[in-house]
Amino acid sequence: MMTEPTSTGSMAALAASVGLASLLPGIETDAFIGAFAGATLFVVSAKDLSLFKRVIYLAISVVAGYLGGTEVMVRFDVASSGLAAFLCAATIITLTLALIERSRSANPRHLPRGGCDG
Repeated sequence: MMTEPTSTGSMAALAASVGLASLLPGIETDAFIGAFAGATLFVVSAKDLSLFKRVIYLAISVVAGYLGGTEVMVRFDVASSGLAAFLCAATIITLTLALIERSRSANPRHLPRGGCDG
């Protein structure tokens, strides 16, 4: 089975963009490349999504992985910023989509009620 030329070209353009963006001042290269690798892993494994959705999820996952990598380093004692960003980017979309699906099926009557007297 051959890949679509547009998807191959799009991924090549995205990879080139990541390479160029990692050269910008203030960008931590290890974390940025780790976030891109984790996002790519998610996108490649999500074959049931349209190309448009995969590209959008790739972008969201790269940004969330890059920004959340520091938190993963602190909470889980990960020494490498690249590995932390990879883990965050690879899992953030899956977790977020699961939470969205769960919230759609949630019954508001089962939510805890607020108040001072418990």
